[in-house]
Amino acid sequence: MILIARKSTYLFFAFLMIVQFSACAQKTSTTTIITAADQTELYLRKLKGKRIAIVANQTSVLSVMQRAEVSENVMGSKKVTHHLVDFLHDYNGIQVKKVFAPEHGFRGKADAGEIVKDGLDTKTNLPIISLYGKNKKPSKEQLKGIDVVVFDIQDVGARFYTYISTLHYVMEACAEARIPLIVLDRPNPNGHYIDGPILETEHKSFVGMHPVPIVYGMTIGEYAKMINGEKWLANGIQTKLTVIPLKNYTHQSEYSLPIKPSPNLPNDKSINLYPSLCFFEGTNVSAGRGTEMQFQVYGSPFISDKNPYSYTPAPNAGAKYPKHAYMICYGEDLRNEKKLSGLNLSWLIKARKENTTKNFFNKFFTKLAGTTKLQSQLEGQVSEEDIKLSWQEGLESFKKVRAKYLMYK
Repeated sequence: MILIARKSTYLFFAFLMIVQFSACAQKTSTTTIITAADQTELYLRKLKGKRIAIVANQTSVLSVMQRAEVSENVMGSKKVTHHLVDFLHDYNGIQVKKVFAPEHGFRGKADAGEIVKDGLDTKTNLPIISLYGKNKKPSKEQLKGIDVVVFDIQDVGARFYTYISTLHYVMEACAEARIPLIVLDRPNPNGHYIDGPILETEHKSFVGMHPVPIVYGMTIGEYAKMINGEKWLANGIQTKLTVIPLKNYTHQSEYSLPIKPSPNLPNDKSINLYPSLCFFEGTNVSAGRGTEMQFQVYGSPFISDKNPYSYTPAPNAGAKYPKHAYMICYGEDLRNEKKLSGLNLSWLIKARKENTTKNFFNKFFTKLAGTTKLQSQLEGQVSEEDIKLSWQEGLESFKKVRAKYLMYK
């Protein structure tokens, strides 16, 4: 009798555990965003028996794997992850032949604008080919013998963030070589709004290649579909494209990136402020490079020292030659600002007004803005409200284009 009672008790507790696990699983399935990379059942069969190339960097990770490691470049506390390249390289029946790396390199440690060299991955012994510098587009020779290309890079949803430019050239190279491209989708941390001037064709550059606003509110998978569908590749060619979707994601989803997407975007606040503060890269104002508060502060030696906040940039990881190194920069600390749901031009307007030199803007500003109009408006002291009103017609037209390619609400 005692044995029967104990057995009944064990069964009862086992049943409770199953119910609790089921409830947790249901809760997770409706609240936890699952990246495409983590849904291996959706893409492994497409890669089996194939020779593949992977476009990847430090963000190309699976969050849960049997053989896990502590990731570098994590935001906040360390997180257990497994790199996609390592996972596919070790997977039976898949032949990973090479890795293509974007700006900042395969491990994401190079400065912004720093030329990234080709190399060899010490862990897998795979050749790493840089797509930043002179070679922005994979050549026919580099794609020779490749059956499928996999693209898995975390974007932050701003037009001047160069990973979408790398995506463009990879798509173009794949289309020309008639090689299928699989994009593993990732959430857009700035996917909850659309704002900014539409890029004008004459100002096309690697920090802006398409007629889209500065903040476009799309995941990188949706963006790839738009590049293809709008025939923005050379000669209107199109890629044989497959986008592996996210699970439990909407454009209003809160998403904290587990890994720094680049050296100078160290946390959620910097990523949210980046679309607004990156304009300073085209001025004589520092956006915090050379500090531990990158894209969370701004300041300049040419702004009045009456401002109560100041900092002094110095060379550090990700900023070997920061603007105004070793000079006191006066400005504002924005780390306690509320989350933005639109571009903020007030800081740019204030910094220009308080600037003590005539050389506030440099040539890079127009490339970032994608138009000459914004600089003219700022120089003409047009209000932020009126500047934003001048964008509305372009934004409404873009939203109609965007709607055709959305995969999520």
